[in-house]
Amino acid sequence: MTNGSRILALITTLALFAACAEPDADSALRIQTLPRIAQLGSAESNLANGPDGTVVMSWLEPDGEDTALRFSTLDKGQWSAVGTVAKGDNWFVNWADFPSVVPVDETLWAAHWLVKRSGGTYEYDVAVALSNDGGRSWSDPVIPHTDGIATEHGFVSIYPWKGGVGALWLDGRNMPDGGGMTLRSAVLLQNGAITDSQLANELVCDCCQTDVALGPLGPIAVYRDRTADEIRDIYVIRSIDGQWEAGKLVADDGWKIAGCPVNGPAIAANKNDVVVAWFTGAGNVPKIRFARSTDGAETFEDAIDLATDKPLGRVGIVMLASGDALVSWLQNGTDGNANILARRISVSGQLSEPGVVAATSAGRLSGFPQIVDNGEEIVFSWTDTADGTTIVKSAMVDTPDFLVGN
Repeated sequence: MTNGSRILALITTLALFAACAEPDADSALRIQTLPRIAQLGSAESNLANGPDGTVVMSWLEPDGEDTALRFSTLDKGQWSAVGTVAKGDNWFVNWADFPSVVPVDETLWAAHWLVKRSGGTYEYDVAVALSNDGGRSWSDPVIPHTDGIATEHGFVSIYPWKGGVGALWLDGRNMPDGGGMTLRSAVLLQNGAITDSQLANELVCDCCQTDVALGPLGPIAVYRDRTADEIRDIYVIRSIDGQWEAGKLVADDGWKIAGCPVNGPAIAANKNDVVVAWFTGAGNVPKIRFARSTDGAETFEDAIDLATDKPLGRVGIVMLASGDALVSWLQNGTDGNANILARRISVSGQLSEPGVVAATSAGRLSGFPQIVDNGEEIVFSWTDTADGTTIVKSAMVDTPDFLVGN
């Protein structure tokens, strides 16, 4: 069964989770709307932080018959002139599997997108381009997976690693022979050479996003696992001495579901402090959940429920300088509408009231809202669908607006 058929099979199930209800969000946030720089038809935004706190937003938008990967950097509440990484007429464009532009260090940047193979709808490769001049120019793309099999490759996380660029992705090379989706990684050197290819997990959920944060010992990744009994809970996996450890449960939700919910986890870290947020529908009760580790993701404290009033998921997370975390998610509204909510969790586990950041659609076109911390404000981006077409929007919120313990 392909990703497409799995997703279609889950529409009825997920619709039960999206029953119309007004969001329970009482706090008023001071929203600073940022200038719109993406064009009509834009979607699939992504936000990334550089080591110096630089915020980079990327997105896809039409360019004639092509699709283009654009990006811009944020400086004092203004987006820079728009840059283009690449464009093509054979890209795989999917509402949940968004591309990225990531500043790895001051000069080394990486970008990824998906390119179709001729043949089936769900046969596509990951393309990664590098920039050694801070995004001013880009290399020809390379493919980090070397299997050469016409199948699904995607849901990529890009991160700094071993003096180059680490890439973690879902890899379907076993699926044509009846196997399941795997989790794999590789390192791209600054010259584009591919090294250190590894199998991280031999069976994972088919189309949930991955995410990676850097801990004191190396990358820490989160993903939705899949057991032979179709339990699809959130796992964490650490790279220790350059090799991936066996995955560990973040929390034992016990969500048994026969298809992929298309709802991956998010992770953030500051040294040994690691925080994870995710969506679960275990027991037919949809929740946004949160867990913290103080030992570099070796173990996690008991999970906290952040939202139980029919959330749609699509989570994001940042860790603030104080050690507090801020989690965002999509909350169902009425008549097909939704709100982007965010909530702060203190180090001691106190919760702020959930605040409404923006309104959007509950459907696929709204994609996955994004969140990063630039050190002074929280930056959000999302896809707006209010005028019958898509357009990427963004805003900032002062961190003190999210008060805990009220």
